[in-house]
Amino acid sequence: MIVKEARDRIEAARQTIASLKEGLDYSSLVKKLAACEASQADPEFWNDQEEANRVVRQVRSLKQWIDPLDRASAMAEDLELLAEMAIAEDDEESAAEVREGLVALEEAVEKLDFQFLLSDVDDGRGAVMEIHPGAGGTESADWAQMLMRMYTRYFERSGMKFKTLEIQPGDEAGIKTAVLEIDHSFAYGYLKSETGVHRLVRISPFDTQSRRHTSFASVYVYPLVDDDVEVEINTADLRIDTFRAQGAGGQHVNKTDSAVRITHEPTGTVVSCQSERSQHRNRESAMTMLRAKLYQLIILQRQKERDAIEAEKMENAWGSQIRSYVLQPYTKVKDHRTEFETGNSTGVLDGDLDGFIDAYLRWLGAKTKQQTGP
Repeated sequence: MIVKEARDRIEAARQTIASLKEGLDYSSLVKKLAACEASQADPEFWNDQEEANRVVRQVRSLKQWIDPLDRASAMAEDLELLAEMAIAEDDEESAAEVREGLVALEEAVEKLDFQFLLSDVDDGRGAVMEIHPGAGGTESADWAQMLMRMYTRYFERSGMKFKTLEIQPGDEAGIKTAVLEIDHSFAYGYLKSETGVHRLVRISPFDTQSRRHTSFASVYVYPLVDDDVEVEINTADLRIDTFRAQGAGGQHVNKTDSAVRITHEPTGTVVSCQSERSQHRNRESAMTMLRAKLYQLIILQRQKERDAIEAEKMENAWGSQIRSYVLQPYTKVKDHRTEFETGNSTGVLDGDLDGFIDAYLRWLGAKTKQQTGP
């Protein structure tokens, strides 16, 4: 009976793996990887540094799908052989190994099944995240800084490499804006769930009468665009302004015009960076942000064309929030799209976002399947 159950579970795992391979066009991925590895074997591979880096990134991206699929397939084959041996020899020790192996196999397949939710063309990319306070002055600026801390803690817990491209301190507390670059595979796929308005309810630390306040902040997440993605930017369309970097209260923190603001006039897209002392470095970071934003416009247009987006951005106020964080009179964090919630608001604000991200990706997958049909 145990052996029959094992065979059924192994077969179910194999079918899931086969379905994932078909959905990902596995054979095409393997061919691409072989072509990339062949070019890496060329003695002149590193002569073109830019192209070499692009190939290295592509190899890493392809292996993130191919390697776990291959491991799961090998696990299923090994388990099947072990099960046959357990039958032939009537060996309880081998049967116990089969039971243990089944748990590991099913966990690996479940992880792959979840990763399949990140199979959109841009999900494997890094990300650029913007955080802005809503109306409400110091309260909202402080909430924006709390969100920034929440995300940086999440990055640290998840092993995601990140850096601050831009941060502007608030006049009294908190921040006016923050822009973070997350250079980690699948960062965009995981973090796209965070785009929207976040609402906080708490007893204000800035209110001498200790009244309850509601604050809003918006988060926008864009794919980090590598050189392998063509985003056409005509330098004639850019207006580049330089100015002195400012700290809290508007005070200048640098004696030279090191801060950079770039305006893409055809779209009205504006980015700025003042985090580095060097104007050249700030310009590079600003261009990274601009490429990400312009690429996001392309994505939004693509989504609109297939009717898979409700709105490009939401009003930073009542009724438009994607998630609420209630700290008083009770503690609860709730996502209004997926209905996922937890009472552990302290853990969430300390970066424990896995439950929300998991629920969002599964919700999005079900929604997409509904829209596109079987």
